[in-house]
Amino acid sequence: MEQQLSETRQPPVMEKRPDILECDIVRFQNNKDRWVAFVGLLDGQPYEIFTGLMDDDEGIMIPKSVSRGRIIKIITPTGKRYDFQFQNKRGYKITVEGLNEKFNQEFWNYAKLISGMLRYRMPIEHVVKLVGSLSLEGETINTWKAGVVRALKKYIPGNEENEDISE
Repeated sequence: MEQQLSETRQPPVMEKRPDILECDIVRFQNNKDRWVAFVGLLDGQPYEIFTGLMDDDEGIMIPKSVSRGRIIKIITPTGKRYDFQFQNKRGYKITVEGLNEKFNQEFWNYAKLISGMLRYRMPIEHVVKLVGSLSLEGETINTWKAGVVRALKKYIPGNEENEDISE
């Protein structure tokens, strides 16, 4: 029996992450907390996600006008890190180093799992549904989960919630 292809074709799986990925920034606010999601894109589709509280003390200071940039993988003698780079209004490149160390470790671990689903091209609507159905304990982690769902929903073709949800 032949399987039907979905209307939207998924790009091929690319197991080796490119050194540089274009990135969308999605900001959201839950309660009084400001959150940010960095959604790395491959062929215009979500490939990875970094997300957590927007914390000025951690050096995550991104102007409100910035909604796109790049996530750069850097190999160091002690491992790898992921930097976010954008251009400011004057055209200068600004780099926020070590995204992978700026967020709560629990958020980072969940984001790695979600990024794995995205990298192996699980259809985005299934990723959103799965993340939304997670049973997590604690208000903060559930706030994070809701933000991830909101950040990824905008990539579902034909979704009415494609508008920016920045607050």
